Amino acid sequence: MSTVGIIANPAASKDIRRLVAQGRVVPDWEKVNTVRRALIGLQSTEVEKVVAMPDSGNLCRRAAEDSSISIPLEMLPMSPLYTEGDTMRAATMMTEMGVGCLITLGGDGTNRAVAAATSQIPLVAISTGTNNVFPVMVEGTLAGIAAGLVASGRLELSDTSVVSKILQIRVNGEFREMALVDVAISRERYVATRAIWDLDTVHEVFLTRAEPAGIGLSSVGGRLHPLSLADVGGLRYKLARDADEDAPAATVIAPVAPGIVGPAAIAEWELLQEGIPVPLEPRYCTVALDGERSLTLTPDDEVEIVLARDGPPVVQIQRTLLRAAQQGLFNLS
Repeated sequence: MSTVGIIANPAASKDIRRLVAQGRVVPDWEKVNTVRRALIGLQSTEVEKVVAMPDSGNLCRRAAEDSSISIPLEMLPMSPLYTEGDTMRAATMMTEMGVGCLITLGGDGTNRAVAAATSQIPLVAISTGTNNVFPVMVEGTLAGIAAGLVASGRLELSDTSVVSKILQIRVNGEFREMALVDVAISRERYVATRAIWDLDTVHEVFLTRAEPAGIGLSSVGGRLHPLSLADVGGLRYKLARDADEDAPAATVIAPVAPGIVGPAAIAEWELLQEGIPVPLEPRYCTVALDGERSLTLTPDDEVEIVLARDGPPVVQIQRTLLRAAQQGLFNLS
């Protein structure tokens, strides 16, 4: 039975960046409408069932309460704690169920939680977060159609998706965490509000992709050396400070947060090779993963960052719909 999963994060777009910057807020009713449109798109394909993660806003359950929805929707048999762990448990359960494609509604953090749990399920990532690089702005109906085409096996996954790059964080020789887009080494010693929005607090950044049309830390890298999801390698840059003796290697103008565009002085930067560990300078710091501080380190910790291409496949929606049209999959006769 071909099955698609849905993980919708009701907390996405509600962090501190909507207060200190001009980050958008996607209300729950719009998330419900997006899920509803995705369900309508799915039922136009050969997908037989949808499974969804329970959430505090009942987003998926509310979306299915519509006379236009005919595809069966089942909620995962789990007791939600309304934390990031819910997303990880749901993704694990969906992998064990053999879900053919997973639609996510959230930001970079939501998709990082999915990828931390599984790299096996192809993702259709819909952006409903604050600073988004990994998920994309896409109409829910089209996202549902693309996910259905992939889950039903009517198209080759290798022709419709790109395997994600990730950044692995190794502490004292052991894997500790991972990121899908960026790892930022913050000068602050405490996790605090978690979200990274002020470049003055950042020492250096590692990127899997550097998007000139993106926003946040990735956009800074995109001004230095553009890199896409499909491109080989990553990028690292270190920010310059007024106290630095040498002049910056470069100064770029970038949108570091929604509604905030300013200069970023770069002390140095380099391209990253996949599989080659990069050691961090010992220091007191916090490590932010995809925009949220998650780890606290001391000078006693030996830390390495490793770029690898072993994340989940990301469905390229336009390419998927193009291939389906070229193969006549939308023809009724």
